[in-house]
Amino acid sequence: MMKKDSNMSNNIKAIPSRGIGIKLINKIADNLSYKRTSDNRNCLLIVKNFQPDTIPPQQTNQSGYLQGIVIFFNSLNFGFKKEQDRHFHRIYNQPTKIIYLQLNTDLNSVAQVLWWVEQLEDLPIPEAVLQQCKLATIEGFTNAVRHAHKNLHFQTPIDLEITVFNERLEVKIWDMGEPFDIQAKLLEELPVIWSELGCMLD
Repeated sequence: MMKKDSNMSNNIKAIPSRGIGIKLINKIADNLSYKRTSDNRNCLLIVKNFQPDTIPPQQTNQSGYLQGIVIFFNSLNFGFKKEQDRHFHRIYNQPTKIIYLQLNTDLNSVAQVLWWVEQLEDLPIPEAVLQQCKLATIEGFTNAVRHAHKNLHFQTPIDLEITVFNERLEVKIWDMGEPFDIQAKLLEELPVIWSELGCMLD
């Protein structure tokens, strides 16, 4: 059972508005995009890379002898390097966990978003990355409520999905509002004090 964060629900109005919020998400993300989808929705994609807290056993149990053989055949260019790269690519892009949530257009659902992200706490994700993921997800959701769905009915759904891979996580948030140019927004001059934002990320 996930614990309720009363401070979060009591301070919803203190969450940054769209301009500052997008800059905050951009500071967290290693890759950020906002694109129109084929079903006439918009998808905010936030990608965060990380090094797992623990190394899977299969990566640590390989003997020095076996490593030597692999290095030898790779040096002979018999195609083993390409196969190894393909194997690594498959492992890298194999999800370890996918979680999904659909909510109404309601700022009071922020606490529910927080509890939902806490499902990831048992995974080998560094604590700092998990906290940044929570912050970016909450900010992305509140942006959708406050701006993308500003003139839409409160029952208009917002869909959230987090996919965790071995060395990265991807947050996707779908809204049904009008699209906007996220890169242009990031280039706008805003009164953001980066040192304060840095404190929020610590």
